Amino acid sequence: MKQISSGKTDPGKKRPNNEDAFLADDGLGLYAVADGIGGHEGGEVASRMTLEALSEALHNEFARGGGGPSSHNSQDTNQCVSALRDAVILANAAVLRAAEQNPVLAGMGTTVTVVLLRSRTAVLAHVGDSRAYLFRDGTLKQLTEDHSFVAEQVRAGLITQEQAWMSPYRHVITRSVGIHPDVHADLRTFEVKQNDTLLLCTDGLTEMVRDDDIARILASETPPAAAESLIRLANDNGGVDNITAVVVRIGYV
Repeated sequence: MKQISSGKTDPGKKRPNNEDAFLADDGLGLYAVADGIGGHEGGEVASRMTLEALSEALHNEFARGGGGPSSHNSQDTNQCVSALRDAVILANAAVLRAAEQNPVLAGMGTTVTVVLLRSRTAVLAHVGDSRAYLFRDGTLKQLTEDHSFVAEQVRAGLITQEQAWMSPYRHVITRSVGIHPDVHADLRTFEVKQNDTLLLCTDGLTEMVRDDDIARILASETPPAAAESLIRLANDNGGVDNITAVVVRIGYV
């Protein structure tokens, strides 16, 4: 299996700093986005530290087996799930430890959405309200559920999606990395096919760009062009938050 990826991040039009971070590692088949919380310095530190910890842990795990994305076989799926879960736990501990050592960073945390590709299997871990999408055969499918106050209200039938968009609490997340001693990531596996496209993005994109526009861009552009176009459209529509997109196109040799 081979894949072509591209990531881009932008502060948007309303914020002077960028608390988002992304990871696109075709060699390992590892892709992630993170949206930091906790103020100017803390949010930036939390998102960057989380992705650095994920990358280090997974490189250490799979380097022993010569592990590029094509080296996976079916019995390794449980190992991949466990490795990704453990990597998120390690990242959580690293952010907590940094906040304890530096009072300036107290209260920092981050979302994280990460995909590990191993042959035709993708393993997804998700904490917070950054998202993963799969674009296949002209259809865009959201793979993650937002861990946010309003999303939980929508799922419980207490408010509509339209009310959620207008809620002053729409940015309140219910899970994060680095805030509590324990972190619970949603984990799932799914099969990928030739010509599938994966999109990982922060809420600065999804608040500004509609799903049909996302699908149109992913259908018609290469990963570098798509990442650029998604960021540009989010900014054209207001750019109220930091914006990050990682686009991964799947193929086979």
